[in-house]
Amino acid sequence: MPLSRFDLALLEKVKPAFLAGVDEAGRGPLAGPVTACAAWVPVSSHSLISPLVNDSKKLSHLQRERALRLMLASGVRFGFGFSGPLEIDRVNILEATFNAMGAAVRRLLSNTGVSPSQALILVDGPHRIKRLESCAQEPVVDGDARSLSIAAASIYAKVIRDRWMQVLDRRHPGYGLGGHKGYGTAAHLEALRRLGPCAQHRRSFAPVRKFSRAGAAGE
Repeated sequence: MPLSRFDLALLEKVKPAFLAGVDEAGRGPLAGPVTACAAWVPVSSHSLISPLVNDSKKLSHLQRERALRLMLASGVRFGFGFSGPLEIDRVNILEATFNAMGAAVRRLLSNTGVSPSQALILVDGPHRIKRLESCAQEPVVDGDARSLSIAAASIYAKVIRDRWMQVLDRRHPGYGLGGHKGYGTAAHLEALRRLGPCAQHRRSFAPVRKFSRAGAAGE
């Protein structure tokens, strides 16, 4: 089913004044932030972006970059949020993801001048976003493969996170963060064994704890 059909059916049935999708990138990695995006896709843009927009996991790096450029040129609006390693370690990855998603939604609503009471937020996954009671929310399991708005958000969140990991790679050389994006690849685990964690590693994650030691790199 075309991704736009899910969103259009909701707009017809529920008739919200404002429909947006939310997704995250980076829950699983051992390093770097978890990022989130909220995306509003005007109905007039659906046919323009549908040929390129899909679940970000199904697209290559170049396809995601191309899709993002098209969305920005077609009037899609975005809000961004993130939670860094310290916050992830402090509250756990799920709560940090909720915080990032909530920030993304609030930023989108602020940027578009939309009242929370007018919005229906489609959330990728089985959960509603905590501490965002002012907005109506609809969890959508596998939402990035079903909803155009969520897929748009997934692309933005992934592209922005990947770009940031390239920056962190230059700040913390030796780990290969720009290549594996913080995921627990064999090369990343070997770098952790040699260097210990840097300031961007999530110390509450078991593989990082294993290689933690006094005087770790980057601190």
